[in-house]
Amino acid sequence: MRKYASSINWKSPAAFLMVMAAANAFSMAGWQALINNFAVSEASFTGADIGLLQSVREIPGFLAFTAIFLIIFMREQTLALVALLFLGIGVAAAGFMPTLGGLLLTTLISSAGFHYYETMNQSLALQWLPKAEAPATMGRILSVAATAQLVSYGAILIASKVLNLSYQTMFLYTGIVTVVLVALLASTFPRYEHEHVQHKKIILRPRYWLYYALVFMSGARRQIFIVFAAFMMVEKFHYSVAAISALFLVNCAINMVLAPVIGRLIGRWGERRAMGIEYAGLVVIFTAYAVVENPWVAGLLYVVDHVFFAMQIAVKTYFQKIGDARDMAGTAAVAFTINHIAAVFIPVLFGLMWLVSPAYVFLAGAAMAVVSFILSRLVPLLPAPGNETMLIKPVAQAAE
Repeated sequence: MRKYASSINWKSPAAFLMVMAAANAFSMAGWQALINNFAVSEASFTGADIGLLQSVREIPGFLAFTAIFLIIFMREQTLALVALLFLGIGVAAAGFMPTLGGLLLTTLISSAGFHYYETMNQSLALQWLPKAEAPATMGRILSVAATAQLVSYGAILIASKVLNLSYQTMFLYTGIVTVVLVALLASTFPRYEHEHVQHKKIILRPRYWLYYALVFMSGARRQIFIVFAAFMMVEKFHYSVAAISALFLVNCAINMVLAPVIGRLIGRWGERRAMGIEYAGLVVIFTAYAVVENPWVAGLLYVVDHVFFAMQIAVKTYFQKIGDARDMAGTAAVAFTINHIAAVFIPVLFGLMWLVSPAYVFLAGAAMAVVSFILSRLVPLLPAPGNETMLIKPVAQAAE
């Protein structure tokens, strides 16, 4: 059986995960940079059309649990590559279908690829990476993804402003990069064997309840950042497209440097302490969002907010330590669906709250961060099977 060394050598599982992360991040960053302008200028989208498109984009995330049924017929490693292929094809085709129906179709294809990839990626990382080194390695993987995002944003900027390429060409090249990287992964890297055969069914275990709760709250926090923090920059502080792009580039550049550092710190501090720092910091950030009046301070808060995403590694490694080794795939699929439950109702409900007062949205986000902080206090100092929360006494092995 193949041994998974801690060093990241060419053709190692960690290197495979890094190249996959780059393939995913490059296409997703390109799509995000292009889609709004393309939808308005080429497809004549209204606000309602954009809302519908974003709702459709979240459907595969909510249905991520179905990935567990696909690995009955194919290996997780294969499914991850197939998913990335769908992502690349969906992005490449987007520019050639400038209609509501066409963009809904290509978005559904690319989003299915993205969400199934993310589900398999988490499962594979938790199986392949040694527990002691997983936080640091996951940090380096995030750094590679941030680098790919930075390259993608830069390429789009040059292609649009200097080369004056069409949307069709930019979408096509962005998707092709991912397709090429998938071909490289499939032809160059070996087939890795799993130490533990995965349960090919949906996994919902009572002893994982704290992990499920942390994942749900993480999904809710993601919506506050993606939907409302960015919207505030434009509506309240009148950030231009160039200013928003600059924020994205700064976020990528900072994560390139800090993500590996954060990963190592999580390994040193432990999950309980890392989560406490993250959630306490989010209480401060969301509260500050509610009262900020200076556009430069708002931009700084947005950058710091993004940095905290790297600390979500702690939730993943917490489960790696408490979970049955055969539950990684089934639980990853369920967790991704739980993470997206918030995407179904928070944008709508909080959008109505926004009409009353934007500050209320961010204060509600601060309250959710308080809940997350309280939950993090239930994480043991030494998580393990049978020692999943502070509410139970450690035992040698959890009874299932």
